[in-house]
Amino acid sequence: MDTKSFYAQLDIPEQIPSFNSYIEKSIIEHWDLDALTDYQGATLQYKDVARKIEKMHILFEHSNVKPGDKIAICGRNMSHWAVAFLATMTYGAVAVPILHEFIPEQIHNIVNHSDAKLLFVGDVVAKQITPDEMPALEGIIYLPDFSIFVSRTAELTYAREHLNELFGKKYPKYFRKEHVKYFRESDPDDLALINYTSGTTGFSKGVMLPYRAMWGNLDFAHYNLCKHVHPGDKTISILPMAHMYGMAFEFIYEFVSGCHIYYLTRIPSPAIVAQAFADVKPCIIIAVPLIIEKIIKKKVLPKVSSAPVKALLKTPLVGSKLKAKICQQVYEAFGGRLYEIIVGGAPLNQEVEQFLTDIGFPITVGYGATECAPIITYDDWHDRAVGSCGRAAYHMEIKVDSSDPRRIPGEIMTRGCNTMLGYYKNEEATKAVLKDGWYLTGDLGIIDEDGHLFIKGRSKNMLLGANGQNIYPEEIEDKLSSLPLVAECLVVKRGDKLIGLVYADADEIKKQSLNSEAVTALMEQNRIELNATQPAYQKLASIELMETEFQKTPKKSIKRYLYN
Repeated sequence: MDTKSFYAQLDIPEQIPSFNSYIEKSIIEHWDLDALTDYQGATLQYKDVARKIEKMHILFEHSNVKPGDKIAICGRNMSHWAVAFLATMTYGAVAVPILHEFIPEQIHNIVNHSDAKLLFVGDVVAKQITPDEMPALEGIIYLPDFSIFVSRTAELTYAREHLNELFGKKYPKYFRKEHVKYFRESDPDDLALINYTSGTTGFSKGVMLPYRAMWGNLDFAHYNLCKHVHPGDKTISILPMAHMYGMAFEFIYEFVSGCHIYYLTRIPSPAIVAQAFADVKPCIIIAVPLIIEKIIKKKVLPKVSSAPVKALLKTPLVGSKLKAKICQQVYEAFGGRLYEIIVGGAPLNQEVEQFLTDIGFPITVGYGATECAPIITYDDWHDRAVGSCGRAAYHMEIKVDSSDPRRIPGEIMTRGCNTMLGYYKNEEATKAVLKDGWYLTGDLGIIDEDGHLFIKGRSKNMLLGANGQNIYPEEIEDKLSSLPLVAECLVVKRGDKLIGLVYADADEIKKQSLNSEAVTALMEQNRIELNATQPAYQKLASIELMETEFQKTPKKSIKRYLYN
């Protein structure tokens, strides 16, 4: 099938519009509306965002930053993170968002591997990194106030010290809507950003996302949600913006739609999130399952778990009225104004999902991958099938590599507007997952007769952190296996905790005449030592000793699936 026919099949226009034109249009149309608020802090209107973007453009221009240069951003969610990202994209530079929870070594690796010219850092990250470990950087900019943290060129120093003066010379009267004119990508396949799935050398994969993938996700969201999300509506950014799920659907789409986005600027504990829902009353909620499950299990299920309530729920007339009342209470727990909650990144707890379905609560589950920026499947909550993660998203196509895709799980494959260009500087890894235009997800599933996708397992070993972080157990195992007495090991996830399973070196134990208490104590010391090298979401909660060696395949690989 030629490109023209393929695009028509997936409702993709032959001339894909400029992604940056949507940002430009939104700023102009929503000039006087509130845009970005640091929760319980300052608010920027769209015109304020435009001014800050323009100042960053002047800084870039006078610092010899060219379109196509890489600019990295690493910090907690905040208004200035959003400004730095928008300024980078609309200048034509390539954004490199980095999870702020990565340890310094990982941040250094990504900055170096991506060839970043500038780095924006948040307050916490600024205290952790070592600039000398990133020798190619020309400067580091402090996100809270856009001051210079490190400058290695006279041009950058001069530009920042004279920024207000340079801005005043360019706009001697005042900055107006008509001055907002942003970079237009010449080709939809031009590189827009690089998103790293990991930060460890040897495991790093920089997903190269083109402008068409950014536009595809934006157009998908508009196609499905435009009737429910309006200028002036409020939303909350919970997920890391450095993660494609949070970036695409808690930030970019809402900003382009003229929404008012609130950033929690702190660790999104269930208590903080619940209070933010009550205060902000968002029009839509994007989340990973754990956040929703904790609120439901803590605030709702205890009230409906008693025997009398369960009996009433089974009574036809009383049950329907009671379910409606319970649904309203749940609705209020999430602010009382939302159209739906979209959950992604992992399946919902079956008990919670069935409960919410039974009471008619507006929740749905999507499926995606960083390599698709990120959306692959979705259904509106009215149309979803219980247990499913939706049907092929707008502009995307899916299939299951199986002799009987409706009954026998096979690898999920997808192609369309959202797929990546490949992995940065990693042709081998690119060839392994891109085949004839299809992206091989590594996940297993089946598709029913109506096109609903059901995930049946993950052939990849990636685990999902509580707040949507990608966790690659091989990275942790690589370090754990090098510690004393560790002969074999696996890292598994139980609930929201990571557990290290270790088969200890029997010969060494015998050689050192160690009893079981001594081995246990040494493993605890190993855990402490290991955790010191890991970001918070990759720390082990405990190490459990295995009595026998792990079962293995003929190739001597551990049969991981037996222990998950």
